[in-house]
Amino acid sequence: MNNEPIIIANGMIKPMTGEKEFVGSILVNEGKIAKILPCDFSEDETGRPENMPYSENTLKEVFGLSTDLNVKIISAQGKWVLPGYIDAHCHVGIGEEIFQYEGDDINEATDPLTPELRAIDGINPEDEGFRDARLGGVTAAFTCPGSANVIGGTGVVVKTAGRVVEEMILREPAGLKVAFGENPKVVYGEQKKMPMTRMGTAALLRQALVDAQNYREKLEQGKTDPDKLPERDLGLETIKLVLEKKIPLRAHAHRADDIMTAIRIAREFNVDLVLEHCTDGHKIADILQKYHYPAAIGPSFTNRAKVELKDRTFSTPGVLAKAGLKVAIMTDHSVTPIQYLPLCAAMAVRSGMDIEDALKAITIWPAEILGVADRIGSLAEGKDADIVIWDGEPLGFHSVPETVLINGTIVKPE
Repeated sequence: MNNEPIIIANGMIKPMTGEKEFVGSILVNEGKIAKILPCDFSEDETGRPENMPYSENTLKEVFGLSTDLNVKIISAQGKWVLPGYIDAHCHVGIGEEIFQYEGDDINEATDPLTPELRAIDGINPEDEGFRDARLGGVTAAFTCPGSANVIGGTGVVVKTAGRVVEEMILREPAGLKVAFGENPKVVYGEQKKMPMTRMGTAALLRQALVDAQNYREKLEQGKTDPDKLPERDLGLETIKLVLEKKIPLRAHAHRADDIMTAIRIAREFNVDLVLEHCTDGHKIADILQKYHYPAAIGPSFTNRAKVELKDRTFSTPGVLAKAGLKVAIMTDHSVTPIQYLPLCAAMAVRSGMDIEDALKAITIWPAEILGVADRIGSLAEGKDADIVIWDGEPLGFHSVPETVLINGTIVKPE
């Protein structure tokens, strides 16, 4: 962590908390946003601005800092200052780009039910994807197991900088990955074992949830009668967290019928749910509106690699946002490289999404969906200093992140 205070001076600040952007300066200290000060543009008697953006000589004074304190000042005049972007669903760190078998830890495709797996145990902080993310202005991500299994394991929210994963964790576990549709059918159908059908996938998931309900009941009984205590089961312990609404199901579902199966099971067991991919969501937006489950949408920067993607479109996040759903735009890295997250949001705008909603879909909304909005996703005093200075409008195709801070430490330029 950088112990030297940093002042980001005179930038166009977009907090992502509902208030309009404004010219101002940000004091970063001990990894947090210590103070945000708008510039004073009050008019004198001639009608001209009385105080232009603060000069470097007065910045310490206006922030109440000692004049002899060492402070790094970064000029952001004429530039945009936003919270770091958040990828709501990817496989960075557990599916390394350069390595094939050696770096592929996405799927434990040997058993359709593996709730005991934890993405945290497969993350390599030296994966080049993390560096690409930082340089692209993506400062946090939810990384999770893949979709080969009906239950794949738990995902984790991490910062995209750190020497070891323990330095990167924001929330762990942050959701239990489950999968519907083609992937479990293909993987286990080839092995001639269940599930070979969508019915089989749903049945296995339901039974696992029932088993966890029984496990929880036995644990309760064991509090008064030790003879009834069950043997410890790591997988059932994880599913129990879902039943207790401590973490949501993160349900891989592309096709409309698979989306509805995920919703049907979530309602049967009264658990929280995040719809992952939600490729056909635009087709049933009016129906999804009734349930209000959030959705992490993407990847859309791909070809139609399988039947489930035949109707994929960049218009989906905009349609669902207009329907009142909380949406996040995601890359599914390395399907779409993580540094192109802002381009995915820009393409959604091109396809009809409101630009403010598109920015929310890669900042505050994924932070809320992931349960970490108290720390990241917006620029507010007391939050983590994950800040990006853009040389142009934040979703402009030509805009580049000039300076990136994570936990108050400058990670770009390196």
